[in-house]
Amino acid sequence: MPRQRVTPPRPALFLARDGVINLDHGDVHEPEGFEFVPGIFELVRHANEVGWPVVVVTNQAGIARGVFSEAAFSDLMAWVQQGFAEHGAQIDDLRYCPHHPGATVGRYRKRCGCRKPAPGMFLAAAVQLGLDLAGSLMVGNSARDMQAALAAGVSLRCWLGASAAQAGREQALAVASLAAAQALLPRHQTATDTRPAPF
Repeated sequence: MPRQRVTPPRPALFLARDGVINLDHGDVHEPEGFEFVPGIFELVRHANEVGWPVVVVTNQAGIARGVFSEAAFSDLMAWVQQGFAEHGAQIDDLRYCPHHPGATVGRYRKRCGCRKPAPGMFLAAAVQLGLDLAGSLMVGNSARDMQAALAAGVSLRCWLGASAAQAGREQALAVASLAAAQALLPRHQTATDTRPAPF
């Protein structure tokens, strides 16, 4: 029998949403309030070009508080994906946590393993997509983003907008812009381009 070809794990680009993909205005759930952060299309397109899957990992406590529904969130993210497509870029996977220990909507009131700073969303994506977490890059804008990525074993963690001292306390790298994070990606394709269909 011929040997089955095994695809090696691939590094990925992990992104927080609010504050990284869009300006963080708090509980953004409609296109009218969604403003893309400068440089995000270029960053994601670069990752696409070098064969790195792009995975969004986001806490969405507004769902738990009843501010908006999971359906409204999904509709918004479909609109966001279209925005990326119009700029020649693609998000490959979306992971979100709708839970919160103090949720007002009962079914979301829980302590889970997916809400950052827990690493659950990273670990689930790694299993499903075959990712090399140690070779991956996370771009976030909070301590919990950095803590979740560290707990998942992501080796390169960029804190957008943090001071060097802030980032250092979380064993992360401070970056002033998404262009600075983009410079950390390889310049040429390093992985077989077998990215999944967009979410």
